[in-house]
Amino acid sequence: MNLRSMQRGFTLIELLLVIGIIAILAAIVIVAINPTKQLSDMRNAQRRADVNTILNAVTQYTIDHTGTLPGAITTTPTEICRSGISVDCTGLINLNTLTGSYILALPNDPETGTETSTKYVISKEAKGKAVTVAAPDAEAGMVISVTH
Repeated sequence: MNLRSMQRGFTLIELLLVIGIIAILAAIVIVAINPTKQLSDMRNAQRRADVNTILNAVTQYTIDHTGTLPGAITTTPTEICRSGISVDCTGLINLNTLTGSYILALPNDPETGTETSTKYVISKEAKGKAVTVAAPDAEAGMVISVTH
């Protein structure tokens, strides 16, 4: 036997070929998982839950107050203020009457909500019977709006 036949190992070409195949498979998996879409779907799910929570609180308040809506809800969709002692709600709808009894705290949009604004909007029908709460900052072309 010669010395060359006793040495076992991989050639540089074989190693590069295996590394290339692994890289291609990893790229396919990353594209299939698509973390950006997963995150936007997660935030949209949170927005749907928040919109339903706000609308349920408004509905409970309205039931308890013989059909009277809280705050100055208008027919024009207006942002809901994040109520607090030092929060300026100028130009926003203040729903602080809901906090405590009907909702623990007003939820924020998971991406764009601020200290002052929830970034959710609320409006009522012209006749004042139906209320709509929406999340205008929904991602991926989603429309998140609930009416009751």
